[in-house]
Amino acid sequence: MASDGIRMSADERREAAVRAAMTEFAMGGYNGTSTGVIAKRVGVSQPYLFRLFPNKKALFIAVAERCVRNIERHFDKASEGLEGQAAFEAMCGSYQDLIRDGEALRMQLQMYVASVDDQEISEACRRGWMGLWDYVRARTGVDDRTAAEFFGTGMLVNVLVALGVPEGERCWTGVEELYAERSTG
Repeated sequence: MASDGIRMSADERREAAVRAAMTEFAMGGYNGTSTGVIAKRVGVSQPYLFRLFPNKKALFIAVAERCVRNIERHFDKASEGLEGQAAFEAMCGSYQDLIRDGEALRMQLQMYVASVDDQEISEACRRGWMGLWDYVRARTGVDDRTAAEFFGTGMLVNVLVALGVPEGERCWTGVEELYAERSTG
């Protein structure tokens, strides 16, 4: 993969594989993405890809875990230097920025789709989701009800963005009202 003659370590290639697989899985999903396409994007052979990851499912799970960590890092950056309610509001306000480029949104949606048909993927995605839930609660001090509103609103935002609902439509107005209530509540 290194075009300048510098050889990459196995860890660097593994990282490159996760990044490439994120892009491919986000677009094609678990069932619609071949490991051959991922290997080509990374610049390695398919057998080498399987030395980095034992199978396609292990690679998908690694990508799903990365997706959740990316969300957590995004929330961490958005709430840097803030505590409690202020941190929570910063996370709320930043989520649309995270999914705006599309890859984070598509990957989340692909994780849910793959979880329907595969127990191992479902368990890994559920662990990630619960870890993110716990992170938000610990970082902001919100209770389970508020966390449920936060994640529920995030899922609504996912749907609105995925469907291309224009800002200003009544659905978005409801989301904006929820954010305003959180800011004053």
